[in-house]
Amino acid sequence: MPHNIEFANPWLLFLLLLIPLLSIYYVFSKKKKQPGINISSIEIFKRGPVTLRQRLLNTPFILRMIALFFLIIALARPQSNLSRQDVEVEGIDIMITMDISGSMLARDFKPNRLETAKKISTEFIRGRHNDRIGLVAFSGEAFLQCPLTIDHILLDTLLNALYSGMIEDGTAIGDGLGLSVYHLRKSLAISKVIILITDGVNNTGSMDPLTAADIASLYGIRAYTIGVGKMGMAPFPVQTPFGLQFMNMEVKIDEDLCTKIAEKTGGKYFRAQNENKLREIYKEIDKLEKSKINVSQYNRKKEHFLPFLVIGFSLLLLDSLLKYTIFRTLP
Repeated sequence: MPHNIEFANPWLLFLLLLIPLLSIYYVFSKKKKQPGINISSIEIFKRGPVTLRQRLLNTPFILRMIALFFLIIALARPQSNLSRQDVEVEGIDIMITMDISGSMLARDFKPNRLETAKKISTEFIRGRHNDRIGLVAFSGEAFLQCPLTIDHILLDTLLNALYSGMIEDGTAIGDGLGLSVYHLRKSLAISKVIILITDGVNNTGSMDPLTAADIASLYGIRAYTIGVGKMGMAPFPVQTPFGLQFMNMEVKIDEDLCTKIAEKTGGKYFRAQNENKLREIYKEIDKLEKSKINVSQYNRKKEHFLPFLVIGFSLLLLDSLLKYTIFRTLP
């Protein structure tokens, strides 16, 4: 039992005064009930055998008083207070903002950019046990796939459910960034972060990307932007009269825009030309966003009433058992 015990209901401890009062009453009532008889000598009774029943005559009452003691302690709810523990917590809210446009199916990554980005993002999520993470996807428009959550299993499922073609094609970077800012703006976390993954140039949408970056900065949200795609040419999916075919096309990523978004918000721009580089980028972001706070006053109470409750009821059960065995009276 810990030394720093306190009671949730200390006033109930006054009920312990019942034990000596009941004991006094028991002694006096027992004397009143004993019949009197005049005899010349008690020597004959002293030489007689003492039975077990006689030896344990007061046992039921003693058991009831001990049971009452433990039950009163249980009702008062003893607790240990762990208020002076030092703990270190991470308080970061992260919104992953992923491009799912048709160009993310380019095969300069295996099997393609989108599947690789989903896989590496999942690895990142599984390493952030204490953070709330959400997911926004964008193409010709943006939508919230998963709100900020600590349920990373659900997030993993929703992330893997993303596919190119869910919505109209295009690259609305501003809309994706703006929607992520909207869902982070009221966060009370010590750090708010957007990880924006894209492989193209902003060519549609209702919000200007730099305006969205300015709003993110006002809310204290950092944006890390990642451009995915090799330098030069890459096999892009193209819809033809003969079905979907892949053609080598120039990789165009608006690195200037991605850099400005990152700079305006205090983040950083990265270029990932292969899967290993994307994994390294995520590891770097993971290290950059390890903001922690030390909490020296940490209130957590642990209940200790259960053992007292169990002992109290066990003694009452024993009392009942003795009443119907050793101390059983004839009807």
